[in-house]
Amino acid sequence: MSIVKRNNLVFPSLMNEIFKPDWFGGMENVATSTPAVNIKDSENRFDLELIVPGRKKEDFNIEVDNDLLTISSELKNEEEVKEENYTRREFRFSSFKRAFTLPETIDADAIKADYVDGVLKVELPKKEEALPKPKRLIELK
Repeated sequence: MSIVKRNNLVFPSLMNEIFKPDWFGGMENVATSTPAVNIKDSENRFDLELIVPGRKKEDFNIEVDNDLLTISSELKNEEEVKEENYTRREFRFSSFKRAFTLPETIDADAIKADYVDGVLKVELPKKEEALPKPKRLIELK
C-alpha cells in the first residue's frame, strides 16, 4: 500500500489500492513469462527443450522460414461460475513466441517436435556434410 502525505497528514492512496494488480485476483491468472530454453549440441543434432506445462500439442505453432525457427503458443480459457447470489467469469490468456536463427548446418526439412509431460522437445538434425568425419587410417606403402 502506498502512502500519500497531504498537509502533513498521512493517508493511504485509495487509487493505488483499487488498481493494485491483484485486486479481486484480477492479475493472478495472467501468464506473461516466456519459457526458458535448453539447447543441447550433440554429434548429429541440436535438441531444444522448453518447459511449458498445461498445454496440448495443438496449442503450439512451430514454423521454419528462411532459416528462422519460430515456436509460439497461445492459450485462451474462459470459465463461468454461477451460484446463488453471484456470477463470476474469468478469462485466462497465456502466450509466448520464441525465434531462433538456424545455422546453415541444420537440415530444416528433417526437424521433428514432440510434446510430452509439459516439455516441448524439438530435434534439429545436422546435415550430412556437417557431421564429423570418422577417423581414417592411412596405410604406408
